[in-house]
Amino acid sequence: QVQLVESGGGLAQPGGSLTLSCAVSGLIFHYYDIAWVRQAPGKEREWISCISGSGDSTQYVNSVKGRFTTSRDNAKNAVYLQMNNLEPEDTAVYYCAASDYGGAYSRQDLYDYWGQGTQVTVSS
Repeated sequence: QVQLVESGGGLAQPGGSLTLSCAVSGLIFHYYDIAWVRQAPGKEREWISCISGSGDSTQYVNSVKGRFTTSRDNAKNAVYLQMNNLEPEDTAVYYCAASDYGGAYSRQDLYDYWGQGTQVTVSS
């Protein structure tokens, strides 16, 4: 059974930082690209980043470039999203998702497995 479990969400002040984790089980981890996708209240889901199975390649949406960094530890079957200089507009539920398509990038329909999400709230 494939499971993706996000953790690390919470409340942060504007300008603050949080690190999200995504623990993955039930699949051959290094075969899968992992994306981070968020959904703010009243808005559609937004792809924000992905990392290749090897960890050699990352992609980001423009709004988080320079502030967010995704990484992975294939020995631990885990992916991370380091979020710095947080803004109120970053408030959302954050999901990790897995794809073995190879180059799925922002194509959310190509991600087969999804976590349940973790809430991030940025507010003073």
